[in-house]
Amino acid sequence: MTETIFKVLFVLVIFIIAYKLIFSGKRGLTLFEMHFKQGRLNRHKGKIPEKFERDCRAIAKKHKLTCTVRAEKNNQVRLHVSANVGDNLTQQIRNIFPFEYYDRKQVDHSKLQG
Repeated sequence: MTETIFKVLFVLVIFIIAYKLIFSGKRGLTLFEMHFKQGRLNRHKGKIPEKFERDCRAIAKKHKLTCTVRAEKNNQVRLHVSANVGDNLTQQIRNIFPFEYYDRKQVDHSKLQG
């Protein structure tokens, strides 16, 4: 009886580890996230560039989008748009995203120069 319980637990642990390895995809630092529902900005998280937010809201309102737009930074900035948005609208959102805003080198001004 206890042997069967140990075998079942062992198999469950193997399945959990395999699941974590397969579906835990490497994600970077989330810069911001916007959730739209029926064309309106439902909720957001992070610091969103003002012009991008304004233009994205206009596209979402015009097409009554229900989706999520997320920007992540691993080595470079990646923009993720929900899969339920068509390729044409996804490209429009990517075209208005200010990649150059995040690609600038950060200069460290904290050191005293003397």
